[in-house]
Amino acid sequence: MSFRDLRNFTEMMRALGFPRLISMENFRTPNFTLVAEILIWLVKRYEPHMDIPTDVDSESDRIFFIKAVAQFMATKAHIKLNTKRLYQADGYAVKELLKITSVLYSAMKTKQMALDDQVEEENNKFKFDLSSRISDLKTARQLASEVTSKGASLYDLLGKEVELREMRTAALARPLEINETEKVLRAAIKEVLQSVEKTKDMLNNVVSDENSLDAKIEKKKQELERNRKRLQTLQSVRPAFMDEYEKIEEDLQKQYDTYVEKFKNLCFLESQLDEYHRLEQERFEEAENTLRMMQHKLREEEQDLMRSSCEFHHLFLVSHTS
Repeated sequence: MSFRDLRNFTEMMRALGFPRLISMENFRTPNFTLVAEILIWLVKRYEPHMDIPTDVDSESDRIFFIKAVAQFMATKAHIKLNTKRLYQADGYAVKELLKITSVLYSAMKTKQMALDDQVEEENNKFKFDLSSRISDLKTARQLASEVTSKGASLYDLLGKEVELREMRTAALARPLEINETEKVLRAAIKEVLQSVEKTKDMLNNVVSDENSLDAKIEKKKQELERNRKRLQTLQSVRPAFMDEYEKIEEDLQKQYDTYVEKFKNLCFLESQLDEYHRLEQERFEEAENTLRMMQHKLREEEQDLMRSSCEFHHLFLVSHTS
């Protein structure tokens, strides 16, 4: 038993509507009661009126139950089951149960797809069906899923053949009423004729629609051809204003080239002017710094002279006093 098989089985049973919640832990150990409940439910899904023994208390009852289910699945659903694995009622039984649930799940999905296709067809019944082949494929899948149920019904009908043969023989032996038979035949013939007339009307409508569509397509083709010829004519004729247009375009190109050249010159001159202003500013700042240094130097020299004058005057006074 793989984890994926067990997960797929639980999800399929949940989707099919099994009333009991199945956990992945239910099959860690043998659980024949749960397996029997699942088998009974699956058999009822195939054949609601199937009479199958539900007593599984003793070993012989369980063996009889497993054989009955396996025989039913083989004859009704054409599914071959391993009775030994089913009797183990553990993880290996899940693989056998998965054979049954896979068929039911596929049939359910196919039926759902068929219902969706039917709704879509009703919504788009006045539109062109461009996916008829896909619908045929889906119908084929649906028919394939119905083969099992039809085979089971056929088997039941064949089982009633003995009783039906006697009834049929009695009915054939009974004398026929000519008037009643003629009346029934006339009604059947009338119904068939009406169906034929209805089919003919539908075919005539289809032919009429096809002719109408062909006429519209031909008209569109003619319009397309006229427009193509008109386009070729317009492309081959040179407009009268093209000479003037080309001359103006040439002059405009020359003016643009001149503009680009002058713009480049202007940008260059502006950069030169900015450089000149920068140099002038540097020279001005340098001259200002030089002047400031000269002023500072003159102050220092003036202070030195004043100190020297004061010292000379002091010495003069001292010498004169003595």
